[in-house]
Amino acid sequence: MRVRAIGPGRAGTAMTTGLAGAGWDVAPPLGRHDDVAGAAQGVDLLLLSVPDRAIGDVAALVEPVESTVVAHLAGSLGLDVLAPHARRAAVHPLVSIPTGDTPLRGAWFAIAGDRLATEVVADLRGRAVTVADDDRAAYHAAACIASNHLVGLLGQVERVGAAVGVPLEAFLALARQSIDNVAELGPAAALTGPVRRGDTATVERHRASLPADERDAYDAGVALCARLCA
Repeated sequence: MRVRAIGPGRAGTAMTTGLAGAGWDVAPPLGRHDDVAGAAQGVDLLLLSVPDRAIGDVAALVEPVESTVVAHLAGSLGLDVLAPHARRAAVHPLVSIPTGDTPLRGAWFAIAGDRLATEVVADLRGRAVTVADDDRAAYHAAACIASNHLVGLLGQVERVGAAVGVPLEAFLALARQSIDNVAELGPAAALTGPVRRGDTATVERHRASLPADERDAYDAGVALCARLCA
């Protein structure tokens, strides 16, 4: 099998590197200033690893090849943006990809469309979950909460901890343990702390100790914990 990526960024590089390790032949990638009209020729799979807003425009520039599957890596988009290509797929790696050498072997992938998407995930020894077009925005929102929002939350931990002389490193073991507990028990059973105990006095002491610009995020966290206790 032969694959080419349009967009040699982090996601596209991680995908083609992973597929190369699985025995795929990787054609040279095409970048921003390349002519992509013939990109689908001579490959079994063409990956569009460009910004979400550009996927439709780039897909329209590529001349369709009946035997080639054109796929995007976007989490929130459906298959309609890949018109006019007959064989379409979505393959979104459910992985944080800070660099192009991020390993994807064994990862979860949200797929849709052509059966080749399933083969791609199998070759990467990954796990596939099919997400319909109408559900992809909500799926991607959950992915962002799990990754991006978690990073933002740990940024708040770093700020609040630093203000009292405790480094982020001291809290990371607690965060990892909490995630492990969720994996084993589920979110509701893994919840501990003052909200779980109904200790509103401690919650109010927390709020009083925080700078004003940190309270909204803290209050949002309290509300999420309260939903688990309902």
